[in-house]
Amino acid sequence: MKLISERSGKIVHTLRGYDAFVPAKLPPDPPVIIDEEMLKLLSDADNKLGRLDGVTQIIPNPELFVAMYVKKEAVLSAQIEGTQASLADVLNGASDNDIHDYSPDGVKEVVNYVQAMDWGLQRLRSFPLSLRLIRDIHAVLLQNVRGAEKMPGEFRTTQNWIGPAGCTLNTAVFVPPEPVALGDALSDLENFFYYDKKYIPPLIKIALIHAQFETIHPFLDGNGRIGRLLITFWLCQQKILSQPLLYLSYYFKTNRSEYYDLLMKVRLEGDWESWIKFFLRGIAVVSDEAAESAKAIIALQKQCMDLLSAHDRSNGNYTVLLSTLFKYPIISKKDVARLLQVSPATAGNLVDTFCKLGILYDDTPEKQRYKRYVFKEYFEILRRGTDLN
Repeated sequence: MKLISERSGKIVHTLRGYDAFVPAKLPPDPPVIIDEEMLKLLSDADNKLGRLDGVTQIIPNPELFVAMYVKKEAVLSAQIEGTQASLADVLNGASDNDIHDYSPDGVKEVVNYVQAMDWGLQRLRSFPLSLRLIRDIHAVLLQNVRGAEKMPGEFRTTQNWIGPAGCTLNTAVFVPPEPVALGDALSDLENFFYYDKKYIPPLIKIALIHAQFETIHPFLDGNGRIGRLLITFWLCQQKILSQPLLYLSYYFKTNRSEYYDLLMKVRLEGDWESWIKFFLRGIAVVSDEAAESAKAIIALQKQCMDLLSAHDRSNGNYTVLLSTLFKYPIISKKDVARLLQVSPATAGNLVDTFCKLGILYDDTPEKQRYKRYVFKEYFEILRRGTDLN
């Protein structure tokens, strides 16, 4: 056994002949040093998170904004894991919030993430955040998609490792706790969810939780996605967020190398402070982005309502269709007829009018049939950062 750092953990040589890491218990000992820089970052993150929560309170139909933002987060989180699906792929494949047999596997993974998020948030209303809940969420995440053969809903009983695609145990960058040490590590983490012996600012606490979960790596697949979901679940349970709108996948994707490097510094050097500062910067950046998106959506809705009112104030279907587009920004005339329960002719006239007013755009100009239309300005607000690269 080799002690790396009192604040990080130890390396244990297993009976099977390899070295595995066992993290130290949380909170770190010695405690996290909250210096002037961290205090400023914490204050900035708290303020911007509060501003985001305030902005979302004034959005018309906030549940629609939340639902679309969850889809965006699902796409980004899946992309970090290598899933080749864009936001357009997801919305094209499931305009009725469902998936089809012909949907690409990447789209199904994203839809599962959305379902895992929704299911977890519903469950948290009557059930505490716990290892059991995390396992149940994992089962939803991996249902009938890539990784479905890797014990969905169960903590691993065999060794896994972290490294580039195709690496082996011997060439891995990092080896998490071996299975026999997994139970204690997870139990310690669950206890820290409710640690109250000494006050730890909530945003620093969830930074510690996320890093520790990533280090333990308790599942054979899906650890990254569950780790990012855990951030939102914990903040909502603590009532720091009234709506599930803090999603750090955009920040982690943009700063992927630094994200992984700082997690390794925690493990190898016990450098929690650098990781926490990175995490707090991410909260501020993502809160700003989400708040600006919300403001842009409010302005866009007013602009569209003014256009429609000037064109024909008496047509109630205009308002209904506009609201529908905030849920389904890529749509067909057949979708409009079904969702608004109007005739195909009425649906066609509505879509044509929205196109003339510049609200909808023909997304398939090369087609004469099975055409799809996009609420372009809204879609552009949502898609920021989700393009494949």
